[in-house]
Amino acid sequence: MKKHKLLLIDDEKVNVRVLALSLKSDGYDVITAYNGKQGLESFIKNSPAIIITDIKMPGMDGIELLKNIKEHNAGAEVIIITGHGDIDLAIKALKYGASDFINKPIRDEVLAVALKRAEDKLDIREKLKEYTNNLENMVKIATEDVRRKSNFQAKLIKSSSEGIVATDDKWKVVIFNPGAEKIFGYSKSKIVGKTNLKDLLPANIRHFFELEKKVIRQQSFIINNNGEQVPVRFSGTILQEADKMMGCVAFFQDLREIKQLEKDLVHSERLAAVGQTMAGMAHCIKNILHGFKGGSYLVNIGLDKNNPDKLKNGWQMVQRNIGRISDLVLDLLSYSKDRTPEPQICFPNKIAADACELLQNSAEEQEITIFQDYDSLIGEGLIDSRMLQRILLNLISNAIDACIFDETIGKSWQVSVKTTLIDQQMIILEVQDNGCGMSDEVKAKLFSSFFSTKGSRGTGLGLLVTRKLIKENKGSIEVSSVVGKGTVFKVKLPFKAGNQL
Repeated sequence: MKKHKLLLIDDEKVNVRVLALSLKSDGYDVITAYNGKQGLESFIKNSPAIIITDIKMPGMDGIELLKNIKEHNAGAEVIIITGHGDIDLAIKALKYGASDFINKPIRDEVLAVALKRAEDKLDIREKLKEYTNNLENMVKIATEDVRRKSNFQAKLIKSSSEGIVATDDKWKVVIFNPGAEKIFGYSKSKIVGKTNLKDLLPANIRHFFELEKKVIRQQSFIINNNGEQVPVRFSGTILQEADKMMGCVAFFQDLREIKQLEKDLVHSERLAAVGQTMAGMAHCIKNILHGFKGGSYLVNIGLDKNNPDKLKNGWQMVQRNIGRISDLVLDLLSYSKDRTPEPQICFPNKIAADACELLQNSAEEQEITIFQDYDSLIGEGLIDSRMLQRILLNLISNAIDACIFDETIGKSWQVSVKTTLIDQQMIILEVQDNGCGMSDEVKAKLFSSFFSTKGSRGTGLGLLVTRKLIKENKGSIEVSSVVGKGTVFKVKLPFKAGNQL
């Protein structure tokens, strides 16, 4: 294989002479230079394909020389010679387009590998260039061949489902296929040779053709012979030869069926969404009504039999279900209405502690311990406190329920609430439990509407609302869980510490 011309640059003349002799014996046509300026001049004059240069030279160093070479010829392969302590400079050289670097003292086998890589790259480029030229010639031949096959084209035009209209150099229609007849509502015999294409086109498309410009695919409307407005996707171009107009061709895709399908799809999706929402609501309300009925039944028995325990238990059941229907209404309002974040000065750790205190009694009744671990670096700062409290209450409540639903015997159930400050601008809330955990299938459905792992106790909106609040505040939520081991919810929220206000 013929070797490429090679330029060798180094300020140490002995190294240049020894290395040049070795490279010449390998078949390279070697040009030498002894500094960066001289090397650049030689490069411009001789146009070598491969350049080997020392990285450290007086005046113009190897990096500056590399930049100049790449400006003149981006395809030149530059191999950098470095000392053992110049690895950072070598990496910098690679960023500026060097093909390889080798360390001093130069070993023949290492240099041979670097040169082989450079030669391979150059050969590949030459082959790609040759391939591109061949491809362009093939396209040219194919285009000329297509012109000769007019009969075959005529069959294609006739069988096309798109409307195809072509004109002569005077804009008179010469081709009007069945697809065009269907769209425009005119027969071929009334249009071909008798009608100017501009008379068939809407004003916005006609304007492009009048300026003799190519029209890229765009949607528009055609008023057909029956006065019907037909939606179409249109494209067209002026046909020229030797800068002279030969005619034009236009393509019309009938979108009536597609538009109708789109309307049907939107209607179906809307109905499905309404049906899903109503089904979910009916299920939730039915469960709550069962709770009301059970509570009122116990209250009635307590009143009839003067039984304070029954009366108390029944009233507690009614109160719980009042809370559930209140939560359902609040969740629906939160989910259906966009809420603009309202940041205010507050103490996030205190909000977390208050949320734990609100749920402390519920946890203790079920023998669940709540552990709190707050980052002392989180002081006063700017964040949406209402959003923060709602998120924490939802996640801690879910964690308590996960422990309640855990059927493992002898386990000491725990819920952990932790806060962490990241870079004075991000708070991480972590709520962890050692309850029943979730399978991958359940996790995949976790943020689906009306999906709940709590059976009749849940509305399936809590996590949906939680995620919505987090997104509205430009945060993120992650969940990891193992069946029988527990679940971790990690929420990241933007936060401005007090010293940034």
